[in-house]
Amino acid sequence: MAEPVPGRALSGISRQGRAHSNGPTPWVRLGATLVWGHLWEGKLMYASLCSWDNLYLAYRNASRGKRGKEPAARFEYRLEDNLIQLQRELETQTYQPGDYYSFYIHEPKRRLISAAPFRDRVVHHVLCNVIEPRFERSFVCDSYANRVGKGTHRALDRCQQFARRFRYVLQCDVRKFFPSLDHTIMRRILARKIGDANVLWLIDQILGSGRGVLSEEYTMVYFPGDDLWVAMRLRGLPIGNLTSQFWANCYLNPFDHFVKRELRCCKQRGGYLRFVDDFLLFADDKSLLWDWREALVERLATLRLTIHNGAHPRPVTEGIPFLGFVVYADRRRLKRRKGIHFRRRFEDLVHRYERGEIPLEEITASAQGWANHARYGNTVGLRKAVLGGISISPQNRGREKAKGRLYDRSTG
Repeated sequence: MAEPVPGRALSGISRQGRAHSNGPTPWVRLGATLVWGHLWEGKLMYASLCSWDNLYLAYRNASRGKRGKEPAARFEYRLEDNLIQLQRELETQTYQPGDYYSFYIHEPKRRLISAAPFRDRVVHHVLCNVIEPRFERSFVCDSYANRVGKGTHRALDRCQQFARRFRYVLQCDVRKFFPSLDHTIMRRILARKIGDANVLWLIDQILGSGRGVLSEEYTMVYFPGDDLWVAMRLRGLPIGNLTSQFWANCYLNPFDHFVKRELRCCKQRGGYLRFVDDFLLFADDKSLLWDWREALVERLATLRLTIHNGAHPRPVTEGIPFLGFVVYADRRRLKRRKGIHFRRRFEDLVHRYERGEIPLEEITASAQGWANHARYGNTVGLRKAVLGGISISPQNRGREKAKGRLYDRSTG
């Protein structure tokens, strides 16, 4: 056999190593090494992951909108040194994630949020930059969370389209979704598309760093065939990580394909869409939705997940509470508690401004952000009532200007 040409595929094989026939496997030069077979793609994956360009891009993504905060500013102060140190740790596989900072939020409901150190967030972007395109191609089009070109507003549009086409909806959400995600199942799903042991090592490091973070949030659920040792299984992804958001889509991707392909909930027979752990099934036949409910409960059990017991088919004319709105075929209404929550928060900002604690720009940004979100529903009257009924007193504006002049003189 003639010596292969480095960097070129042999007959019948594409440069990316995908065979178009039963021909031989390509040789590709990786640095000074000539790599044979399908292994080259995995080696290139980890080499690309550790590259300087990927590390710098990951930093830019992780610091977007956060450069004024202390963790990002401290990392940026010695940016090159920090990125080189991360690169060295990844290449030698000595990287160790740090501890999480956890806190609770209470809107829309009580959740435990776990924030990773900033350098770990850079590593999360480093990993997702490389593996996300490989998984993105396999996601169904009606999965809308944490994806480029998707999002809440497009999910609302799709929900309303289905509400106009079908008579009934089955709305489900997974009980304790992030605390319930099983590490063994997660790794098996990820390993199907990632053949590089080095990338899987980094995934194991990030998975292991969240061990026990959500243990108090999880209520043990036993499935058929379980033994007593099942309570020792590792589970839970910290809410707040970029990797957790992305891996949640990977975890439920087989379920999405089950609904689309095996239940055939698509085209004229029905409609399906999912946003993280909230998913909707539409159909004109209520009994068909009951059958689908039974089937999807069985399939979710293979992923060690359960849905809330109250899920049942309802007419779309009752309105579909979804992503902060109530969706009808011909209109959308913002949920009442969403309007009340913002009104209270906005009044608090106004009082803080009048006491001279915050600048007017912060109030303006808050009002514009909420109004921009609320405008995706039929909320003209609501926006006028919430924003038009509050007066802002300029009594402290002179004091703020004096403070500004004093600050300018002291730093001039």
